[in-house]
Formats: sequence, structure tokens, C-alpha cells
Amino acid sequence: MTMSENLKKQNFANLPIGKNEDVEFAEEQADEADRIAMKRAEEADARAQANASQQAQRLL
Repeated sequence: MTMSENLKKQNFANLPIGKNEDVEFAEEQADEADRIAMKRAEEADARAQANASQQAQRLL
């Protein structure tokens, strides 16, 4: 069975949904790709938070 087939059979519904997971990040070991990824992740988090706030405002 390939990894792709194995993943299709997995039930991911019971996995926790996390935000701000405890992940160690060593700035001194980061390369440019890591810095870009961190920036993109921060921007995505900000967009998600803004969208959640807008949706909450619409419900009020």
C-alpha cells in the first residue's frame, strides 16, 4: 500500500485542531525559506483572525 493510499484510509476527524502549537524554532538555524514560511504563516493567521472577527460582527 502506498503512502497516498494509506493516508486516504486514515480518519483525521479525531485529531485536535490547534493554533499556536508549541514548535521549537531556532532563528540561528533558519534559512531564507524558513523566514519566508514564517512570514506567510503569520500573514495567514492574521487573515484568519480578521475573517473570524468579521463573521462574529455579522452575527451581532
